[in-house]
Amino acid sequence: MIRHTVVFKLKHATGSESELDFLQVSQKLADIPVVKNFECLRQISEKNSFDFGLSMEFDSPEDYQAYNAHPDHVQYVQTRWIPEVIDFMEIDYIPFS
Repeated sequence: MIRHTVVFKLKHATGSESELDFLQVSQKLADIPVVKNFECLRQISEKNSFDFGLSMEFDSPEDYQAYNAHPDHVQYVQTRWIPEVIDFMEIDYIPFS
């Protein structure tokens, strides 16, 4: 199992229609068949400057690669993520044991 997470900050004003639209479109990543346990999250810690997070799981490294190469993901990155995200950090986990 791989848990793929990313925290990010948008260029849009907090509470704006543009922010809401980005988050709604982001939730469509859950429709990619290999994605499991998808969550779109609001980050509340005062210890960093990020505002939102996405979390999802994959059964295998092959599923994770299939997600990265999936046309819907590629289009999302090119048309939404790159133009609208001003900072992010990606962390991928596998179980320790």
